[in-house]
Amino acid sequence: MEKILISACLIGEEVRYDGRANTIVSRIITRWAKEKRLIPVCPEVAGGLPVPRPPAEIQSGDGYDVLVGKSRVVTIEHGDVTGAYLSGAQQTYRLAMDLNIKIAILTSESPSCGCGEIYDGTFSSTLYPGDGVTAALLKNAGIRVFTEKQLAKADEYLAQLESKNDPGTTD
Repeated sequence: MEKILISACLIGEEVRYDGRANTIVSRIITRWAKEKRLIPVCPEVAGGLPVPRPPAEIQSGDGYDVLVGKSRVVTIEHGDVTGAYLSGAQQTYRLAMDLNIKIAILTSESPSCGCGEIYDGTFSSTLYPGDGVTAALLKNAGIRVFTEKQLAKADEYLAQLESKNDPGTTD
């Protein structure tokens, strides 16, 4: 059975920067939870950041730029938290590799977990195309990353993976 990495805030853990959860109510999530597939992670907390914490955004780039040292993650108070974001991403990556994870559901718009869109670094609530640090690292490793807005697509991908792994099926 395929396990699914999921942002802990999406399943009710109060680990967001503001100390709240971003709980998703979904039949798909409920089914995956009943099937014991979900592996909750919060890369920011894993990287040593407290709850609550100041909002942070990637400056001048995206998670891929942070991974190669071209950009950094900075709080609204101008504190550089790049090291914590990199550490959390690396710990999440190691967990994913240890568990042979192929699917991740990460919260949208986050400088860590954002997939497809993140805030632009100006703290003006402006979205910018790109991935967060953890999303970028997981994608680089070949893990399919979806947001909470793409659960149906993730479920379809899960079905494809499991049909390939089913010894009773033929190609």
